[in-house]
Amino acid sequence: MSLNKLSVIVGITPANLSILKNEKRKAIHFATLDALCKTLDCQPGDLIEYVEEGGSGLGGVG
Repeated sequence: MSLNKLSVIVGITPANLSILKNEKRKAIHFATLDALCKTLDCQPGDLIEYVEEGGSGLGGVG
């Protein structure tokens, strides 16, 4: 699925989705995480991982 199609389904801009995918964001709204999980039929742990302070906080998005 393309980022553009996913962004339309999830309801966020392609730019913001790209920021998540490239691990440039340190937080994610629960509503966005919920929409991503529903759309991709996955669990939150498939998209994010815990990283000790000083790390990015997100991993595996996209």
